[in-house]
Amino acid sequence: MALSGLVKAFVFDVFGTVVDWRSGVARDAAPFLARHGISGVEPLEFADAWRRRYGPAMEEVRSGRRTFVRLDVLHRENLLAVLADYGIDPSRIPAEELDELNRAWHRLDPWPDSLSGLTRLKARHIIAPLSNGNIILMLDMAKRAGIPWDAILGAEVVQAYKPMPEAYLRTADVLGLQPEQMCLVAAHNSDLAAARQCGYKTAFVARPTEHGPGQTTDLTAEADWDVVTRDFNDLADKVGA
Repeated sequence: MALSGLVKAFVFDVFGTVVDWRSGVARDAAPFLARHGISGVEPLEFADAWRRRYGPAMEEVRSGRRTFVRLDVLHRENLLAVLADYGIDPSRIPAEELDELNRAWHRLDPWPDSLSGLTRLKARHIIAPLSNGNIILMLDMAKRAGIPWDAILGAEVVQAYKPMPEAYLRTADVLGLQPEQMCLVAAHNSDLAAARQCGYKTAFVARPTEHGPGQTTDLTAEADWDVVTRDFNDLADKVGA
């Protein structure tokens, strides 16, 4: 395929594309909720509520209303807010327990095809995250799960959250590549649209259960992305990896 010759680096959205954030956060939330006698809150519901604050928190940074802070900081602030939403006073919970739950985002499991597909792509290309996650978050996740990144890239490296153009353009610059030599792999059409506007090649991978059985968005490719795939091994097949 022509894309294989043009692209030097495949960079990946991580939350939802490489790893299953919803199940992982719920898994760690379950014993926390039980330990503190928090009843009537399903762990998956709690994970969804926590995730809903992700975009608005980053928008404070993207808009310039707040200077850049790493995602771990935003996640912890969002955790306190979600607990308060459920009528739980976070000041009554030891800080170390809140920190440990916040690290649930460091312990997410890859989708079943992620490791094998990434390993195949790595043989001929640079592979790296282009994630809103911060460096230690990505490192911890990779070490735990065996994700074979060549480098850890993304928001903290370039000091910009997607879909700001700087997130894509500065990442290409870090690798010494032109945007057209980069391909973003993502399960989110909006992420791919922003990358394409910056000159990236694009690959859509379907993750129809990212948000659970009631998912209504990103079930299919919504534009003529350069590659549309079922999973990472299908991507590797299509680019000749």
